[in-house]
Amino acid sequence: MPSPTRWTHAFRTRRRTRSRTRRLLERHLAVLVVAALVSMSALLASYREVQNAAGEMRTRGAPAVQGVAATQLALLRAHKEAQRSVDDGIDEVVGAGARYENQLAAADQGLSRLSDVQIDGERGRGVLLTVRGVLTSYSTSITPGAVKYVHDELMQRQKFTEAKTLLDRPGTGVVPRLDVLQEHQMRRVDRVSSLGPLQRTGWAVAELGLLILALTCLSGLWVLRTRCGRSHDPWLLAALLVTLALAVVPLWATVHTQERLDTARHRLFAIEQRAHDHTDLAGSQTYVIDNSTALRGRLAARSWQNWTYYGALGGGALVVLLPAAGICRRLNADYWRAG
Repeated sequence: MPSPTRWTHAFRTRRRTRSRTRRLLERHLAVLVVAALVSMSALLASYREVQNAAGEMRTRGAPAVQGVAATQLALLRAHKEAQRSVDDGIDEVVGAGARYENQLAAADQGLSRLSDVQIDGERGRGVLLTVRGVLTSYSTSITPGAVKYVHDELMQRQKFTEAKTLLDRPGTGVVPRLDVLQEHQMRRVDRVSSLGPLQRTGWAVAELGLLILALTCLSGLWVLRTRCGRSHDPWLLAALLVTLALAVVPLWATVHTQERLDTARHRLFAIEQRAHDHTDLAGSQTYVIDNSTALRGRLAARSWQNWTYYGALGGGALVVLLPAAGICRRLNADYWRAG
């Protein structure tokens, strides 16, 4: 028969093995919880940041850039139509003409909308306030030229020259001031629509954390199989599947959103450049309108992207709770089977 010493030695060996297994499972549990919390915090913050950028582009960025381009073209075309009414000799009958009035009204509406959507903050509001004042002076110059002085060619020419100066004088004219506002807005659009270093770092941390989480789940399954006599653990298996889904679906949704933001940014740059083409104002206006309509459709919110965020939020809760439940169940129920 085995001696008492051998019994004691076997008991102590089994006890040390069970203790090592328990500590190993506890370390797995700690790594799983920490990796889940870190990766999900980075993932949710990074995903929400991209969705917020798309929302800002849709509600303010794109309308602001389009509005400045459309307002500039409307003002320039209004002046061209007023000048055409003089050149064609119809100013004696209709003054500056209906087309002038329509374009000036469109420019005024554009400035009103810009007050709500411009993305240059206080500086932008100051520019628009100044532009409105200069535009009032422009109207008080061109209206007499087209109506009051129709029989005084010299005064008419002087008023139109004065109005044209107010419109496009370098630095202080209406159009150059709007150019400055547009330049600032395009910088903002570029920052908002681009995936910056901080966002890239966030996604790298999120994906690395999910990789560690997945590998730790696999390691935990192996420990439970080899040391605890469990062929599989449904809690850890479920956590592994949720982890894989979280590593793929939000990232895919973000790539899709970023592609739309890149396309929108390129179209806005094209719109901004076309606004400087004054050789064919009507064609430029048509181009801006058509591309603005297409851009609004491109930036339209997708309902599944919001659901992806809430799904990731729920998945984040699961990858914290499922491994904890699985390993704690083994620790409290049958870790004694380790050996």
